[in-house]
Amino acid sequence: MDSRGSELAVGPAREDALPASAATAVKIVVVGGFGVGKTTLVGSVSEIRPLTTEETMTEVSIGVDDVRGVEQKDATTVAMDFGRITINEQLVLYLFGTPGQQRFWFLWTGLFEGALGAVVLVDTRRLEASFDVIGRLEDGGVPFIVAVNVFPDAPNHPLDEVRAALDLPAAVPIVACDARSRASSRDTLLALMRYLYWLSTQPAAPVAASAATE
Repeated sequence: MDSRGSELAVGPAREDALPASAATAVKIVVVGGFGVGKTTLVGSVSEIRPLTTEETMTEVSIGVDDVRGVEQKDATTVAMDFGRITINEQLVLYLFGTPGQQRFWFLWTGLFEGALGAVVLVDTRRLEASFDVIGRLEDGGVPFIVAVNVFPDAPNHPLDEVRAALDLPAAVPIVACDARSRASSRDTLLALMRYLYWLSTQPAAPVAASAATE
């Protein structure tokens, strides 16, 4: 990754094809609990009309999906969301949004294959929905940042308090985000890219002597 941190060239939405010179693709995954705004973020920042797999929620979901705080939600992602950003003539960013309900988490394995990192969207009204999501990323060794989606009726907590509540390591960035805003979603992705670059500059952890002799 270029140490200068290429700015994401997010202009008006386009339906054009990839430039013929595009040679490198970067995969980013947007994760989070049910109803935190993953589909909205992918749609707001994608340069193409995003592919979504939202289906209308029916009575079957009653007692299965936790809709506390998002009772007005009437549709849900059942497979994935997909968007694209052309960063420059050679580099393209692909965005994949995961379903939030645990009953669809079996899809995560395929979506995370080859991913460079992840954005974890959280809702302060239902912060507990993020615990298992973050735990899965940590267990899988997937680099991630946390983005607090600023809902109009959500409690406005300082980011340091949210970090403490989520028990995030000090090095993991946490940012505020309005998933409806193209610029805010862009800035969130830039925060992830900068974090990934920082990780790439860190020295590798030393190998334990016992492991090195095996």
